[in-house]
Amino acid sequence: MTGRGIDQVMHDPGDAGLHERWVKSSLDYVRLAERASGPIPRSVPLDYIWGVALEPLASADATIINLETAVTTRGSPWPGKGIHYRMHPANVDYLARAEVDCCVLANNHVLDWSQEGLEETLSVLLDAGFAVTGAGHDLGEAMRPAVIGPAASRVLVFGLGLPSSGVPDLWAATGTSGGVATLSGTNRRDAEQVTDVVQQTARFGDLTVVSLHWGPNWGHEIPAAHRRFARTLIDGGVHVVHGHSSHHPLAIEVYRDRLILYGCGDLINDYEGISGHTAYRPRLGLVYLATFAGGKLVSLELVPVYRHRFRLETPARDDVGWLARMVGAPGMQVASGDHGRLVVNW
Repeated sequence: MTGRGIDQVMHDPGDAGLHERWVKSSLDYVRLAERASGPIPRSVPLDYIWGVALEPLASADATIINLETAVTTRGSPWPGKGIHYRMHPANVDYLARAEVDCCVLANNHVLDWSQEGLEETLSVLLDAGFAVTGAGHDLGEAMRPAVIGPAASRVLVFGLGLPSSGVPDLWAATGTSGGVATLSGTNRRDAEQVTDVVQQTARFGDLTVVSLHWGPNWGHEIPAAHRRFARTLIDGGVHVVHGHSSHHPLAIEVYRDRLILYGCGDLINDYEGISGHTAYRPRLGLVYLATFAGGKLVSLELVPVYRHRFRLETPARDDVGWLARMVGAPGMQVASGDHGRLVVNW
């Protein structure tokens, strides 16, 4: 989430005004973080916010993020919504610095500044060379996968938002209006609807990713319906289920030599000075480095990060151990590897 307080420390901060119940300026989130962690510089260099995550992100063949903010100076705040995120379009080069390839926009913040804000977000990202998916000017565009890589080794990314993550019903793209690619639920019929689209689009040799904004922000329990849904996607030919919405990492599953990330957790946000939810260690995050060969997951490394002064740093050893326990699953070993990374074995 590179909007709100994060945007205010970049080189072109946008309008700081907010429409939240208690906080009226994005700068208040900067001040809260400074109260918790110390001074944060302004007009920070392009690599500042990424910190220790920059090298693994920039070195990947395909880097995929859930971009949970509008990128706009236009539009009006969506009525009745408590929180509205936006980043100034001139700051899009912060995303480029990490060599992000794909921005998934199927989430509950991309239309925070209404249709006009969505239109500018799409225009800015596409003009900057990013592939986008999960939102568009109509349903066909929103459902169209992002394509990464050369024809011989493409990665296809499909983005979808679900009501359980707070995506408003009115945000659903239609045949004639822009919005988010949505699913109504997680039953078998919903899963087969997704796999039908994937199978109709993918070619032999493609690696397919279904990116889902689903579930609540807090809590480690994974609903049984989510597990069934994710496995049905894999059974239908999907290689990676990329889940997000939870503010902290959830458990990982390797199923039929393919990868299910039920909730990746936040990587960048401006929540550093907000109290509460300490049981979830909310300043911790992960970068997920998955290697595939022949359509099978052959290695998985995790880069633990700690958000400090709006920058990603290396966490304490105790925090790294805690993350390893939280994302592990029966039959899976998450152990310390080189350069502070975690290595997942299954």
